[in-house]
Amino acid sequence: MGNDTTDFIDWTATTEFDYGDSTPCSGTEEKHFAAKLLPPLYSLVVIFGLTGNMLVVLILVKYKKLKGMTDIYLLNLAISDLLFVFSLPFWAYYAATHNWIFGEALCRILSGVYLLGFYSGIFFIILLTLDRYLAIVHAVFALTARTVTYGILTSAVTWAVAVFASVPGVVFHKTQKENSLCTCSSHYPSDAALNWKYSYTLKINILGLIIPMLIMIFSYSQILKTLLRCKNEKKKKAVRLIFVIMIFYFIFWTPFHISSFLYTFQNSLFTPNCELKGQLEKAIQVTESVSMIHCCINPVIYAFVGEKFRQYLYAFFRKNVAALLCKKCPSLYHEKLERVNSTITPSTAEHDISTGL
Repeated sequence: MGNDTTDFIDWTATTEFDYGDSTPCSGTEEKHFAAKLLPPLYSLVVIFGLTGNMLVVLILVKYKKLKGMTDIYLLNLAISDLLFVFSLPFWAYYAATHNWIFGEALCRILSGVYLLGFYSGIFFIILLTLDRYLAIVHAVFALTARTVTYGILTSAVTWAVAVFASVPGVVFHKTQKENSLCTCSSHYPSDAALNWKYSYTLKINILGLIIPMLIMIFSYSQILKTLLRCKNEKKKKAVRLIFVIMIFYFIFWTPFHISSFLYTFQNSLFTPNCELKGQLEKAIQVTESVSMIHCCINPVIYAFVGEKFRQYLYAFFRKNVAALLCKKCPSLYHEKLERVNSTITPSTAEHDISTGL
């Protein structure tokens, strides 16, 4: 695979398990499986991920004007998805050829970028959840805490934490010649390689699944209690977008976290053999491929859940895209845009900020 969240697969491409008298596992079938599955899927994710998230950034910056903390976090989430997508064309080529031709510098950088997109994405979903929690459960405190300034500061800290978490992907990834091909994979210190692999997988599982799940369960349980007491329809709509984003994150990423844990700790959990190893390796390839689709999902969620987002998107296409096809009716596009903007009054602006999009 070539990226750091799958260095378990990189590792097995060069270092096979020793099952006593049995023949070492070749891994040939798994490599062919990856070569067929990953390149076309990665290509689709790049196309839709780039298009969707660039539109989100455009809407947030040009039309929404980043009026509140929620907008700041949604913008950073879109940037995280774009970072995630940026490295995929390189990994698609690597999966298809099993030959890294881009040099050691890009091997390290792209591994770090991939991990940075992964960590920052889940961290900003956590921040969006906490933002909902403050806005609904601690509404009075939220009046002073949920500002653009605090949103920028917390975003900067979040990026710093994500960069720190991604450092091992840069430090331990390197290229290596194997026969006539070149690999890009993790190479840990030989005296503690197994401990590094175990700690790496545990870190991915804890930061990417367990901690976010605990925070979100607590936050939404408190939010639901508050909403059941006040029965405020506007506040329920304010929660819907972030709740759907959270649910889709777990739907797309949980299978990968489980399969990566089972693969890394298979010697402790099962009696290892080539068939089981191959099945787990394919499971990682499939579940990680599914998880990558997630970076295309958030823009779709905004379109279906965020009413204002649909209006802005419609206005953008009428003014910029349709105008190229119909030169006689530009006034209609300006009219539509003005109609959308006119709906944002001081009273609706706060609702727009609290609902995200």
